[in-house]
Amino acid sequence: MTETTRPFVSVIVPCRNELAFISRCLDSIAANDYPRQSLEILVVDGMSDDGTRSAIESCARSHSNVALVDNTARTTPAALNLGIRRAKGTIIMRMDAHCIYPPNYISRLVYWLERTSADNVGGLWITQPSSNSRVARAIAIALSHPFGVGNARYRVGVLTPQWVDTVPFGCYRREIFDRVGMFDEDMLRNQDDEFNHRLVRHGGRILLVPDVVAYYYARESLSKLGRMCFQYGYFKPLAARKVGRITTVRQLAPAVLVGAVGLTAALAPWWKGMGILCLALIGTYGVADVSAASTASFSRRARCFLQLCLAFPAMHVSYGLGYLRGVVDFVVLGRRPRRVAQTR
Repeated sequence: MTETTRPFVSVIVPCRNELAFISRCLDSIAANDYPRQSLEILVVDGMSDDGTRSAIESCARSHSNVALVDNTARTTPAALNLGIRRAKGTIIMRMDAHCIYPPNYISRLVYWLERTSADNVGGLWITQPSSNSRVARAIAIALSHPFGVGNARYRVGVLTPQWVDTVPFGCYRREIFDRVGMFDEDMLRNQDDEFNHRLVRHGGRILLVPDVVAYYYARESLSKLGRMCFQYGYFKPLAARKVGRITTVRQLAPAVLVGAVGLTAALAPWWKGMGILCLALIGTYGVADVSAASTASFSRRARCFLQLCLAFPAMHVSYGLGYLRGVVDFVVLGRRPRRVAQTR
């Protein structure tokens, strides 16, 4: 296939207040080896007020196929839908502002999409620390370790192409949005998961390929990590309610742990056995936490054992609390989410 016959690709980059990352992200996308005349990069900005917009405009002056799109709703799903409506491409690709991409990222995903029956193709997510601090290194390890994220294959890695339930970001055939619909704007987080499960329910297929990677920069502090995990946990029950089922079993583990510890602690004053069970649960998790932190820090030669011991529970407890709150709000009380502007 010649360059002039390559399918036109529209890359959509949702962002808001991403000054620290947006320039290197867009530079890496613009440096991809996909034919320039067959590629547009739509940066859909949620009215940033930290200098992000100036950085995007500077990149657009250097690269004629980069365009700034205003997202007055200031949420990620709204940004994606704006980008899709404006996109010219027969292939729609979402990219994240917190990432940098290798030169073959676009061409390899298009290659796999064209040569398989997949409706959505994604690659691996290699998590990088946002700084050289021990906390940042620990967070990056926790977000790519099986104890931290379970069997999320795009995070922990695969050796061969695999059919999966979701992938990070995604390279979609344009017509899938006509068949399945757009991104759900109630889903301020987890909108990819909800959409991908809807896609599979409509007979679509999602392929994870090992020879395509994106380098994701994790949060740099435990407080930001906890806030992110709480938000992801909070919107999981809403996604489950919308698709009619729990999408993956792994998402239940933190909520079950947090709920069990909370319940046994609450009953302990009236039932001695509950206090013993509560301590046993905490002790068992503590042993697993220390073991995982020890092996992970040793195997990766990262001197962040103590920080890892904190990063794992920061993820799990925050996610579990968010999930339980989401169950109450979205399942028990049937509330709709407030569409407030998202921040990192």
